[in-house]
Amino acid sequence: MKSILLHIGNDNGLEARIQAALDLAREFDGHITCVQSVALEIYTAGDFYGSAISVALPAIREDAEELRRKVERDLSNEDVPWEYVFQMGGAESGLLEKSVINDVVVVGPNEVGEWERYPTPLIGELILHSRTPVLVVPFKHKRIDWSGPALVAWNGSTEACVALRSSVSALAKASKVYLATVSEKKQRTRCDFPPVEGAEYLSRHGIHAEIVEIPEGEASIAETLSSAAQLRECSYMVMGAYGHSRLREFLTGGVTRQALTEPQLPILLAH
Repeated sequence: MKSILLHIGNDNGLEARIQAALDLAREFDGHITCVQSVALEIYTAGDFYGSAISVALPAIREDAEELRRKVERDLSNEDVPWEYVFQMGGAESGLLEKSVINDVVVVGPNEVGEWERYPTPLIGELILHSRTPVLVVPFKHKRIDWSGPALVAWNGSTEACVALRSSVSALAKASKVYLATVSEKKQRTRCDFPPVEGAEYLSRHGIHAEIVEIPEGEASIAETLSSAAQLRECSYMVMGAYGHSRLREFLTGGVTRQALTEPQLPILLAH
């Protein structure tokens, strides 16, 4: 994960995202590309003659430039290579365009300026349309120790396999890897890939994984996995963005969405 795409937005999670990107760059000898987007569409609704936007535009640009100067000033004191991309338009389009030539995208769990208890649609769009792994960083997270333990959520799906493959370079640095499955009360009719196959795949890359089977309790599967990761003092969790209807599940419910609602540790998602 040497090529790192970092979402820049003026929200309280920015510092955590920057630190996560720095942790990645230092661990993997990588390069950070910062992408800051300014969307004017939110200011033009109902402004048929453009009068409001013409008045607000200078202040919008100045606020954006001030944020850019601050981030560039902070990064200039760090020991990793980086570049800065500033563009007009939505964050989604800017990140999607760049993601196809990057190894991982670092984002926060919620929309910039959005504090309600649901994940930003930006994550779903990135996962579904770019196919680049997305690292979701909690707002107040301080540091990611890539040499610490890691938990891989496993349900035998194709998406879980993709997430596993996408995270091999990170898992190779982990002191311990847990391949965790939750024994659901309602078993699926088929399990394409049992956990032993995931463990065997990792072993071919020199990674030993401990298979952990967790009985389903009263908590949701997402909460169960998160608790299991915290109990084992994991630095991060790997998860496939899976479901019978990918986008619909992400928007209306499901394990992926539940895991991204106020995440307690960084989550590396792939689809």
